[in-house]
Amino acid sequence: MDLMYVTQLLLASLAGLSVGSFLNVVSDRIPAGQSLVSPPSHCPSCETRIRSVDLIPLVSYLVLRGRCRACAATIPIRTLWVEFATGVIFALLWVKFGWSYQGVAMMAYTGLFLAVFIIDLEHHIIPNKVILVGLVASLAIASFWPGVGPVKALIGAGAGFGILLALYLIPGFVIGEGDVKLAAVVGAATGFPIVAVGLGLSFVMGGVVAMLLIITRRSRRKAEIPFGPFIAASAMITLVWGDSILAWYLAQFAILR
Repeated sequence: MDLMYVTQLLLASLAGLSVGSFLNVVSDRIPAGQSLVSPPSHCPSCETRIRSVDLIPLVSYLVLRGRCRACAATIPIRTLWVEFATGVIFALLWVKFGWSYQGVAMMAYTGLFLAVFIIDLEHHIIPNKVILVGLVASLAIASFWPGVGPVKALIGAGAGFGILLALYLIPGFVIGEGDVKLAAVVGAATGFPIVAVGLGLSFVMGGVVAMLLIITRRSRRKAEIPFGPFIAASAMITLVWGDSILAWYLAQFAILR
């Protein structure tokens, strides 16, 4: 492993840590209807402005031991794991794609879908602002994505929206309006027909997690489990391995013949 490789990997990780820090701001402020730029970063408990030295991703949380320097209020552990997870994901994406168009685009998608994951998990909502930015960005990125292009992206967006809208209209089917809109974003990002892989995988993941929570008695059968995080996670998996998953799935039908 040469020095250049290590340096580039470190740069990707640092970029991920910085994006993760920003995602924490997005996840706190957008659901509350606040601006992302004003006021500057501050402690929500004592409202003291946070100094630059205390805004270093990952490091500041560990140095401060998860507490505000001014009032000692607890800083949510989510701050730490989002920064760490984003740093790791960016590093892995760089290893697979490098600084290619797909690599940088996947990093952008990571920021988008992680924001959806966090906000829906904590607030059970997927803000329209996030959906709008995601849809525009996905259509733009997919227009140059190998194997997708603008036509497949538009068809994928319509298909994703239509599939979940049909399920949303079924009485008793627990899907929110935000999930329907998010499906359009996933469809635009993955294109048609790969959007089917993304949505299908989200239902599989959601079903498995729901059953595990029920079995371990951490959730009741009628408890609402946000579906957005599963759509977001499956979208990332599909963007990387969607073609392979679809090919494997179709191969199973050939075996059964």
